[in-house]
Amino acid sequence: MGYCTTMNKVGSYDTKFDVIVCGGGTSGVAAAICAARTGAKTLLVERTGALGGQMSVSGPPGFAYARLFNPQGKRDVGGFLEETYQRLYRSGHALPHLRYPVREKAGYGFSYVDPDWWTFLIYEMMEEEEVTLLLDTLVVGVTKEGDTVTGIVVENANGRNEIAGKIVIDCTGEGYVSLQAGVECDIVPRDDVQPHTLAFTVDGVDWEKLLRYVRSHPEQFSFKQLILPFKGANTQEDVVRMYERCYDIKELGELMGFYELRDIALKNGDWHPFSGAGFFLTPKEGGHIQAHFQHSSQVDNCLATDAWDLSRCNIECRKQNMIAWRFFKNYVPGFENAYITKVCTEVRLREGPRIIGDYILTRDDVEEAKQFPDTIGKSSFKAGGYHVASMDTLNHVAATGSSVKQGDVIVNKSALAYPKDGGSYDIPYRCLVPKKVDNLLAAGKCVSTDRPAYLRYVHQTMVTGQAAGTAAALCVKKGITPRQMEQDVSELQSTLVAQGAILFECPES
Repeated sequence: MGYCTTMNKVGSYDTKFDVIVCGGGTSGVAAAICAARTGAKTLLVERTGALGGQMSVSGPPGFAYARLFNPQGKRDVGGFLEETYQRLYRSGHALPHLRYPVREKAGYGFSYVDPDWWTFLIYEMMEEEEVTLLLDTLVVGVTKEGDTVTGIVVENANGRNEIAGKIVIDCTGEGYVSLQAGVECDIVPRDDVQPHTLAFTVDGVDWEKLLRYVRSHPEQFSFKQLILPFKGANTQEDVVRMYERCYDIKELGELMGFYELRDIALKNGDWHPFSGAGFFLTPKEGGHIQAHFQHSSQVDNCLATDAWDLSRCNIECRKQNMIAWRFFKNYVPGFENAYITKVCTEVRLREGPRIIGDYILTRDDVEEAKQFPDTIGKSSFKAGGYHVASMDTLNHVAATGSSVKQGDVIVNKSALAYPKDGGSYDIPYRCLVPKKVDNLLAAGKCVSTDRPAYLRYVHQTMVTGQAAGTAAALCVKKGITPRQMEQDVSELQSTLVAQGAILFECPES
């Protein structure tokens, strides 16, 4: 019995593509659209039927379009992300950039977009740029000639087939394609890996009632991410004053803590000890605001590369979410009549394999706010803040990071590091290029960093996705490998700048 190998009218398995993007999450959609815009015949392969990853099937995370401005108040993320934001804002599916003073000084502001309309927009953009989509398809291997990747192997309703491509981009998040290609990766052991979580969204919250509680109990909430170690940064008094005077839930952006209520619930058997209590916000049409819970379940000792672990994680997360939801319904003012509108279909994988690339971005690079000649984007997010499966998850910091010699003694520095002076650091192109294996790029969570500098947040994945897609298309045009492009990234940089990416000076904005 043979298999039908027809994909659709715009692509077939015997078609050779210039660029093949594996994974349709936030990095993958940016990579595919930007590769096509730069002139490449592009295929995007996604194992689900939905594009968006963290913005759809496993999210959105509440900080989806957060941290676009550094603590100096300067814009450090633009490009593809800003384009999608502006298109949604003009169509009424995003809120203005919210730059409330306390949050702006912490570099932790929000630019809310409606995640469902974001997903609609991405499909429109794929069609506009004539990207070929192959959905409900799992990439199960790569084809190679020596150390050079020549295509991918897929399985779907049509069976098992090979698809040829000049450049392949791994946007799977967990480095699955890189591992299949034999790329050396850094994989955190099962006992140490960050816990994964399953998010859900609710509506029907009485925001006024909740804010009355917040204003009278500001000490019941976590302020840690708003108080940074810089001259002129927020003090605890500044943050408490914001909570005491808040009449607009959007000014808070997220609420983490509910300490007294949570502890009472724990004593009553109405809370579980694996995560803290809190939520983020997500907007809907007409300025309506929903609550989005993404830290209400935490399951540790789960490798992103082990399906048995992931199965256990999916089961346990749902149990924990049910407990957390009953707590909010029964203990937290304003949630009495609230109801769940969405439970994500996939867990949010916080940590998986990272490739060993031609450069490894480090915790010290972040602290130094290091600039690189081959920069392809920027970030101001700190290094070294890890989650653990406990009620203190957001406050956990790895005990050790890099080492420094002080006299004759080697001292382990904390993995936690903020870019100096509240500035931004560069992401070098070489982080996208795996050692030894050619014609393969990585983007998203699996790019080359040490553990503290892990680039897993949505805006970071779009920055590296845009760069990888653009680089791949230029490599095809020039007839060179991604590694050869390291010798001269000037055209890549000028193309990214023309697309609105921020590579060099952060604009005052």
